[in-house]
Amino acid sequence: MADRQTVLSSKEHVEIYKALIVPRKIEEKMLILLRQGRISKWFSGYGQEAVSVGTTLAMHDDEFICTMHRNLGVFTTRNVPLDRLFAQFQGKMEGFTKGRDRSFHFGSKEHKIVGMISHLGPQLGVADGLGLAHKIKKEKKVAMVYTGDGGASEGDFHEALNVASVWQLPVLFVIENNQWGLSTPSREQFNFDSFVVKGPAYGMEAHSVDGNDIEEVYTKTRDLTESIRNNPRPIILECKTFRIRGHEEASGTKYYPDGLIDEWSKADPVDRYEAFLKESGILSEEEIEAIQQETAAHIASSIEKADSYAPIEFMANRETEDLFAPFENDAIAPKGATSKMRMIDAIHDALDAAMDQHPELVLMGQDIADYGGVFKATDGLMDKYGKDRVRNTPLCEAAIVGTALGLSIQGQKAMMEMQFADFVTEGFTQIVNNLAKIHWRWGQNADVVVRMPTGAGVAAGPFHSQSNEAWFTHTPGLKVVYPSNPADAKGLLLQSFRDPNPVMFFEHKGIYRSGETEVPEGYYTLPFGEANVVNEGSSLTIVTYGKGVGYCKELIEAEGELSDIELIDLRTLVPWDKETIIKSVQKTGRVLLVSEDVKSGGFINDIAQVIQEECFSHLDAPVRVLTSMDTPVPFAEILEKGFLPWQKLKGEVESILAY
Repeated sequence: MADRQTVLSSKEHVEIYKALIVPRKIEEKMLILLRQGRISKWFSGYGQEAVSVGTTLAMHDDEFICTMHRNLGVFTTRNVPLDRLFAQFQGKMEGFTKGRDRSFHFGSKEHKIVGMISHLGPQLGVADGLGLAHKIKKEKKVAMVYTGDGGASEGDFHEALNVASVWQLPVLFVIENNQWGLSTPSREQFNFDSFVVKGPAYGMEAHSVDGNDIEEVYTKTRDLTESIRNNPRPIILECKTFRIRGHEEASGTKYYPDGLIDEWSKADPVDRYEAFLKESGILSEEEIEAIQQETAAHIASSIEKADSYAPIEFMANRETEDLFAPFENDAIAPKGATSKMRMIDAIHDALDAAMDQHPELVLMGQDIADYGGVFKATDGLMDKYGKDRVRNTPLCEAAIVGTALGLSIQGQKAMMEMQFADFVTEGFTQIVNNLAKIHWRWGQNADVVVRMPTGAGVAAGPFHSQSNEAWFTHTPGLKVVYPSNPADAKGLLLQSFRDPNPVMFFEHKGIYRSGETEVPEGYYTLPFGEANVVNEGSSLTIVTYGKGVGYCKELIEAEGELSDIELIDLRTLVPWDKETIIKSVQKTGRVLLVSEDVKSGGFINDIAQVIQEECFSHLDAPVRVLTSMDTPVPFAEILEKGFLPWQKLKGEVESILAY
């Protein structure tokens, strides 16, 4: 650094040094606290501080940064209060996650930081969403996201870069190439010398800098971010550095070849910068020492303040109340006339009404724009609302769910259509670990609806027919909706867009076009957690949802002796209407729970357990559950009919009534 002419003023150099020394002094202190048992774990960025500090200094304070393990310098440079930072490390209420997550697994809307989760990649898709919001709003801003060289092997990396390039999103992808992924060297992670080769492959620029030279990191990032603001596009910036400490302190560094740490220590970013400042006459030894002492004193007082905070206490109601963002789950009554609609028409109508009601709503999915989606749910909406708000996506489910979350963080609403519910596995981590947990972890709502065309009975085989709602009812933090008819589908979908929490919205493909019913025109909503009593009776309670409602209703209406059966449509699975079901079972004394899903691990079993616990003394027969077989969904029609529960429905009803 000292052998080339600086492009910065002396004042700028001093400010950069003051920012650089803070994370270094915290690193030194954390290693002491770890040995003392005052913190439980530490992911060290010792020797990599120039990357976080230099890139963050180049960003505007109102631009979001998505962080990773070794980005302490982002938090300190963004002036996150150190007492709160240390309280976070100690698992105290004054931290950012109320003791629910550790180290840097948090974000702060105030400081425009989006924290990581343990999976090394989902933050990349979120950055796409942050950048997309800037682009839609025509803001001259950029989003920045970090990944490690090891994390760049994840599929999230490919998906996020591909989406960013196709959509020309203003995102700076910073790759901290620190040579190792835990104990695995780079040569076993990828087969190239520099990540700049990735640029042309994705149709974007790529640059590489010495990540231990903070002036080079800062000036290059400053130039690139300014260029992106004026000409929105994604850019890769590789910062070559080295991880001096272990992946985390417990793992150590015994796997490093002898002499490797000593060699890289010669390029320590703090030592290099201090040498440059002294040789250039910008700061004297005494001035450097004074800055360090002042920084150390501030850190010590902040730790003392964090230590004074009381240990966290467990409060069950607080843990459950923070699971979802607050929401007034009321109904908005329909006004005016009704008209006959199929379910697919009602869903289209709901999407249209939601786009009008929520100008910040963006729809995303494969083939949903010009083509209108494979089921035509979005037909014509692109022409009406424009390509910015109705967007075709690449085949990148993980990145698009992440993009939806990024839009939400920027204050927008987002819907993603899974072309088939089966394909949701490609975006599973984003849904169950990011969307579902983010409000509970650090108070950020995920205003995202994921539409899920689901179900069997259309001879589509094992990869287009699964009933996978139980995957999500098992994940706290998600709301799960499953309508059985057009009117409910419209009202519940519009409620899903009102709700600021993540909603998995299941739509059975087999009833998209199976018939028409009267549906209110205009805007209205139905509340979550209120089941519908489709048919009142006293001989037996049948609880079901989705396509099961139609089959059960047909049986009741076709068989006169079964007209006294009480049929309950759940409508929403999370939350589900416990009160209505318990009241009905206490009245009838018999209950049959019906689901198209397989029996093992099925959501309907959870309701059976509650009924068994709370209605045991009222039961005149065992609680019965009717489901599909415990196999994948077969393709051939005769096999599929045998797999599904519907042929067994009448016999099961007669059996329980005769008990």
